[in-house]
Amino acid sequence: MPASDHRFCVAPMMDLTDRHARFFLRLLSRRARLYTEMITTGALLHGDAPRFLRFDPAEHPVAIQLGGSEPRELALCARMAEDAGYDEVNLNVGCPSDRVQSGRFGACLMAEPALVADCMAAMIAAVRVPVTLKTRIGIDRDESTERLWRLVEATHAAGVRVLVIHARKAWLDGLSPKENREVPPLRYEVVHALKAAFPGCTVVVNGGITTLEQCRAQLALVDGVMLGREAYYNPWLLQSVDPVLFGESAPVASISGAVDQLLPYLETQFAAGVPLSAVTRHVLGLVQGVPGARQWRRTLSERVHQPGATPALLLEALAHVRGALDAEPPAQRRVA
Repeated sequence: MPASDHRFCVAPMMDLTDRHARFFLRLLSRRARLYTEMITTGALLHGDAPRFLRFDPAEHPVAIQLGGSEPRELALCARMAEDAGYDEVNLNVGCPSDRVQSGRFGACLMAEPALVADCMAAMIAAVRVPVTLKTRIGIDRDESTERLWRLVEATHAAGVRVLVIHARKAWLDGLSPKENREVPPLRYEVVHALKAAFPGCTVVVNGGITTLEQCRAQLALVDGVMLGREAYYNPWLLQSVDPVLFGESAPVASISGAVDQLLPYLETQFAAGVPLSAVTRHVLGLVQGVPGARQWRRTLSERVHQPGATPALLLEALAHVRGALDAEPPAQRRVA
């Protein structure tokens, strides 16, 4: 797989990157690689698999992230994902939450490189799409990177050629998942050294990156970058991804244009019985920093639940910021 396929990625985020969020983010960038929330093997094998696997064709390129530690089950789920049309299957070996640890998947699997290698080998044998790994640089307070190297060596031998590395350790006790995204220090140099040691692998760095300038600096040393909450809570950032990182035109020229493109999707989903808030909750950050943003957010977060609310509420929210957008200097303009 060419490294450029992973040049810019939006991270899998629990309770955030569902199919509605991904559809919206795709309106802002054609080239960003999108990831599902982590979906456990149990959810697919024993739950409502069609619901978990559903996505809109507009989301391509889109990857599914799986959580699990049983090779046979992961292989079955990888095949289900491929049959559903996903472009990539990714295994989570980085989530530090207690719930994930109790299920023996996520970051705790860094302590079992042979098992992870068996899982990856089983999935690679089961599908034709790329099977990739997302992990941390280590676990707990041990400052050594030996554990990461053992994991990468084992999975490389199993056939893994795309690695997404969150450049922090995961502290498995004493920190919440939110704290684990902020407290352990960032060590980008570890990811850079990993790329140098495995030049044939596509290495994507994740963690603490919030601007496209930072992305470009990282891309001088690794193959790709992955943004998480910055891409979700400040989604207009994605509108510059295609021009800045790929030398291509942006798919949408203005915030109002993005709203116009989202509206038919919102109407279709609403007609199918999807609550308005299931879609509108993902666009609250679209006008971040624009005068009227508070009214935009209030309209979409409070009035969306009132009886009689319809998709037209999105245009009512836009009216609160349209004047400010029209008044922006041409160099900064976010409206056509």
